[in-house]
Amino acid sequence: MSPGARSPRSYLFVPGQRPDRFAKAAGSGAEAIILDLEDAVGPTQKDEARAHVQAWFAGGGVGLVRINGAGTPWHAADLDMLAALPGVAVMLPKAEPDAVAAFAQRLPDRPLIALVETARGLAQLRDTVRLPGVARLAFGNLDFGADARIPGTGPVLDPARFEIALAARLGDLPPPIDGVTVELTAPEAIAADIARARALGFGAKLCIHPAQVGAVNTGFAPSVAEVDWAERILAALEAAAGAVVQVDGKMVDRPLIDRAQQILADAQPG
Repeated sequence: MSPGARSPRSYLFVPGQRPDRFAKAAGSGAEAIILDLEDAVGPTQKDEARAHVQAWFAGGGVGLVRINGAGTPWHAADLDMLAALPGVAVMLPKAEPDAVAAFAQRLPDRPLIALVETARGLAQLRDTVRLPGVARLAFGNLDFGADARIPGTGPVLDPARFEIALAARLGDLPPPIDGVTVELTAPEAIAADIARARALGFGAKLCIHPAQVGAVNTGFAPSVAEVDWAERILAALEAAAGAVVQVDGKMVDRPLIDRAQQILADAQPG
């Protein structure tokens, strides 16, 4: 990813069968909303949810759609709906290379967030990031833990998070999106999850309740100290007029310059 891009920090899920919540979610402060056709929607509600989602976008609503995964009975109908909604971005669950490639063939040039939820998906992620249409990675920590037979969804899955962040960088994608925090009434829990994910190279988080959005937006924003450092790096570089320069006793080279530029871009309002 080239420095200067500003990607969303918070992604809020909204059940597709609850159109009364769509506008509320869009006004929650979340930088992106995900209209969910998958986990939040029961088998008998899929058609109803799909119709509500299609009406939302047809009426000028914004957001992206988490569709049902490849191999489910509802996947083809979800793709048919999306074909009638040009440009609407998609989150694909249980993203593995074959499913991502099939999606790109069916809906070419459609922005896709690949949701990593399986051991196979993680193992083959460096192939996935090079496929057409993949715009960002996200971590489905709950489903991944179940598939990998690893109890817990927090620090125990940090090795997987590192692999996702590394694959995103190798694919020249924005920093990935961390999975959900299931605690809704423990602000210290989401704060700890945000800090850990950010330290591992993540740039955003999936939210399951509007109450989580503010903490996520703040937690993934550059700190005052980071912005100050970035401004000093670029100011010193400009003053040096091409000469070798040091800041805080460290030589300023291209990776530091790129990092400084990215911090200042990330500090801009969404």
